[in-house]
Amino acid sequence: MRSLRYIRNNVLYIFLLLFICLPINAQKDISELQGKELKNRVRLNFIPVSMPNNTSFTEPTMGLMGLHYQIPFNDWLYGGAAFHFAVTGDQGGLFTLGAELGVNKKIIDNLYFDANFHFGGGGGYRILVNDGAFINPNAGLQYKKNDYGFGIQYSHINFYTGSIKDNAISFFVEIPSIFRFSDYKDANQIVKLGNTEDYFWKKPSVKNVQQVRFDFFFPFGNSKRDNDTQLDNTLYVLGFEYQKYLNDKTFIFAHTDAIYKGLRAGFMDLFFGAGYHPYQSKYINLFGKLAIGAAGGRIAPEGGLTAYPSAGIDINLSDHLALSGHGGYYRALDGDFEAYTLGFGLKYKNLSGGTDNASEQSNSEFKTQGISISIQNQTYFKVNKTDDPSGVLITDLQLLGFQFNYDIFKNVYVIGEAGFAYGGRSGGYAHGVVGLGVKTNTLFNNKLNLFANFTGGAAGGAGVDSGEGIIIRPTVGFNYFATDNLALKVSGGKLYAPFGNVNSNNINVGLSFNFASLLKK
Repeated sequence: MRSLRYIRNNVLYIFLLLFICLPINAQKDISELQGKELKNRVRLNFIPVSMPNNTSFTEPTMGLMGLHYQIPFNDWLYGGAAFHFAVTGDQGGLFTLGAELGVNKKIIDNLYFDANFHFGGGGGYRILVNDGAFINPNAGLQYKKNDYGFGIQYSHINFYTGSIKDNAISFFVEIPSIFRFSDYKDANQIVKLGNTEDYFWKKPSVKNVQQVRFDFFFPFGNSKRDNDTQLDNTLYVLGFEYQKYLNDKTFIFAHTDAIYKGLRAGFMDLFFGAGYHPYQSKYINLFGKLAIGAAGGRIAPEGGLTAYPSAGIDINLSDHLALSGHGGYYRALDGDFEAYTLGFGLKYKNLSGGTDNASEQSNSEFKTQGISISIQNQTYFKVNKTDDPSGVLITDLQLLGFQFNYDIFKNVYVIGEAGFAYGGRSGGYAHGVVGLGVKTNTLFNNKLNLFANFTGGAAGGAGVDSGEGIIIRPTVGFNYFATDNLALKVSGGKLYAPFGNVNSNNINVGLSFNFASLLKK
């Protein structure tokens, strides 16, 4: 009983400190909030990759697609991050996550030279990718007009500790994306519309939705596991979805899932699509969606290309929150896996990036939302495995991870993170986690703050002994701010699988970009 009282008192003390730290900011006019604008690019590319001919896989070529988000540093240099995923062949379930640096230089008129170097981690079948680390240099030409473009490149794919290595001609298309933000020091403030007619934020606002999803898949037909046995039991799925509205009724979206029960850990998917609301009211919204993407892992070999039509209903709990229910049909287009789906989720809705279209109601207050995006190298020590071609049952894992922190208050934030292995003979292992974090105010002339994160989610692949996939990951650490927007992030913690045998110490080192986005309050 004394220990329970001790825990209770300390938890209450922590929350009291947090609420003491919450900001009490006086309102200021929105014209005083300085803003910046980046013209970023979204690129989709396709690389045909010849497979090694000394394996039992039957398809000679894998179709590899990449989704890239690229940020210009100046008029010729850019950096970014990208997912790659198999869509044809028999490597469905091969996913990678990586970072890249590139150049885009005008040659003449609308013709540009474009080259980049990409490093990432991930993979599918360990026999082909081994550690999971790979490089992908590209060089070629791009035709660009009004910031839209397409191009052709010479590409080299090299899982350099494995056997997938090939040179190919790849193709890409590119669309512009405008990102407006303010310095992180201006985050978590309330601003109001004044009488100023001309100011930076007088631009169209964009409706965004973030959703945590809990789904149930009911496989049928010829669906099979990777050991060729029938797959007909219920699969339990955890996912995340982002939606961006093109108008009041039409939106585009991306979502990713991982199975945490019903199948050995290792299955995941990544979808893109569009949706439409045929009916909307104050309390209820109906929607239909069509998604296309890639899926696989722990099921019979297939290409990976998958379609996912669905429909559902949102019940609005407030202007920003909604409870969502949905059902659909999940079908591999280059394989046999198919399932009916049912699920529910919690949606968070906001209007961001401007005041036009957001100020039609009488409420003219806006909030500056603090956001942090970080890229990290993650090391996990003495991770248990269930199988390995060389007999190794304990290994140190190296992961490349991307983390998104979204402030709820000044000192409290929600977390979303994805990580893919590139070292430790575990290519194909990945995790996705969500959770909560708390942080102190900045110390030592605004150079340092401390934080504690608690996350959980799904992980698996490459024989890592996470059971059916559920993991818990607490960490503590610090941020050292080189500038207001850029910080060194260092943390340590544990990775624990309650239904497996993973119980590993963990160290993370990375860089974070911190900024504020304008939201309707």
